[in-house]
Amino acid sequence: MCLICDRIGMIRRGENPYFVRELETGYVVLGDHQHFYGYTLFLYKHHGDKTELFHLAPVERARFLEDMTLVAQAVSRAFHAEKMNYELLGMGDAHLHWHLFPRRTGDIGPYGNGGKGPVWWYPMEKMYADESRPSAGELAEMKQKLQTELDRVFGPAETGAGKA
Repeated sequence: MCLICDRIGMIRRGENPYFVRELETGYVVLGDHQHFYGYTLFLYKHHGDKTELFHLAPVERARFLEDMTLVAQAVSRAFHAEKMNYELLGMGDAHLHWHLFPRRTGDIGPYGNGGKGPVWWYPMEKMYADESRPSAGELAEMKQKLQTELDRVFGPAETGAGKA
């Protein structure tokens, strides 16, 4: 089983504290580390042999991309991004999932090109340091901010289904 499938299992069991909302094609979760405040993942619901966007049927692919785009809009609003960065990688976990980074001027410090550049120019040991993990209170506040914006974009989640 892959890490993303493990995390989805935790969501389904009500054990993932970072879970925010279930959508038609995936799950919205805040990242475990928040150097980039508001860093969010959108996890595709299914795995199996669907490890590339082109593996999805056209209608499913369009829905997944639309859901991701609207999640990014909600993330941008909730966390006041100057610019959103999007990544769909998969060499570490070949389960379709988007990394959504709300970006702000100076968020990579002196790294990169005069402090400008992609998130992966920031040192990984700093990005994933224990200090970048939100406290329980910070996480609750972040989840509420994002849930509010997701409700504006998608409409309120049904009680008990798809809402953290």
